[in-house]
This record gives sequence, C-alpha cells and structure tokens, in this order.
Amino acid sequence: MRHVPEKALETLESRVEYTRAFLDFTEADAAALHAAKPLLAPLIPTVVDQVYIKLLGFSITAQSFVPRQTGYTGLAPTKVEDLNLEHPQIKFRKDFLSGYIAKLVTMDYEKPETWEYLDKVGRMHTGVEDSGFKHRKNKPGLRVEYVHCAILLGFVEDIIVSTVIGHPELDTATKVAVVKAVNKILWLQNDLFARHYIKEQSTKSACHFATVSKFVHSAALPALALGALAVGLTFLRK
Repeated sequence: MRHVPEKALETLESRVEYTRAFLDFTEADAAALHAAKPLLAPLIPTVVDQVYIKLLGFSITAQSFVPRQTGYTGLAPTKVEDLNLEHPQIKFRKDFLSGYIAKLVTMDYEKPETWEYLDKVGRMHTGVEDSGFKHRKNKPGLRVEYVHCAILLGFVEDIIVSTVIGHPELDTATKVAVVKAVNKILWLQNDLFARHYIKEQSTKSACHFATVSKFVHSAALPALALGALAVGLTFLRK
C-alpha cells in the first residue's frame, strides 16, 4: 500500500503526484497525447466552434461573454442576443481555448511548469485577482462557477473521444491509448479546478460520519474515482 498523507493534497506538487498515480497517468499517456497532435491539431477550430455553440446555447453561460473581456479592445456586445460565433469578442475568446487544447497535446508532463499552468487555468476562473497569468495581472477577477467548468470539460472530452473512436485511419490500439490519455488529463484538469473551488475537509473532523468520511470528505477522491471508472468504461460506448 502506498502511503499518502492528507497533507499531500495541500501542495500542487504532491497533489499532482497523488492524482497522477491514482489515475495511472504515465509517460506512455503523455506520449499518446503527443502522438495525437497530428490528428487533433487540424480539428481544434471545429472543436472550439462546437464548444462555443454549446456555451452560447444557454443563457447562464452565454451571459459571461457579454461584459468586455480582459485584453479585448474591440466592440463589446450589449446583450446576450448580440453574441454569435462571428462576434469579434467571441473570436477573441476562441483563440484562448484553441491555445489551451493545443497545449494539451504538446506540453511536457514531466515538467512542474506544465502542472502549474493547468493549476492556474483552474484558479483563474474562481474570481481571484491574481491568478498567476501575466495577461490577467492587475485585471479584475474572472468568476465562473465550478459547475460550468466541470461540464464543459466533459463536453470537450465527448467531442474528442467521439472523433478519435470514429477515425477511420486509426487502429484500435491507438484509439484506446489516445482516448485513455485524453480522459485522464481532463480528469486531472478537473481536479485542478476543484481544488480551488471546493474546501477540503479532514477525514478526522466529522466523527458522526466516521465510517465513510475517508471516502466522501475529500474533493479529490470522488472525482478521481469517477475518472478511473471512465477510463475503464469508455469503449463500452462503441
């Protein structure tokens, strides 16, 4: 048994070490992501369009794009109805998402800087003024509720997984490797959102739930368990 103290969840380095080990995110998974670059890179514009079609299809998510976006200097929309894929402010936002997806299939996952970047992606959406990103320095905080971040990651995964599984030129072994790697990295990213939104509770602090607290009181454990389950069940969708 591998000993993991509760304090391991408090720092980024030890938390990532634990979550990577739990989901078995290995160098082979990173290699699968890198190998998927020629496949996924040309699809990024289509993926991004689908994401923004989804975001603009619900008022609760679309309204986040009405205020002037940080760094955007063009004509800002005045109401939700002004928004569409061709609006300059939406095109501006799409560039950021395109860059993020491109990073997922190019980053060196053995470098601490990679996980620091993914952690800042989560932190910047919580409304803090200092997210760690230079482009947001001295800018107002950006608040997006966790529910929207989590389900968007799920939607992005669905698009990518469907694309990989349905690709006519990939053999089954390659599809399995890429889909598992994509699934793992997006669940790891999900945890790096959750750590900034969800307050961890010690497994020793709620005595009246003592028999189950070790499993339900950590923000990391439920998400990691679901992520591990998803890795195993992904190909049942075929």
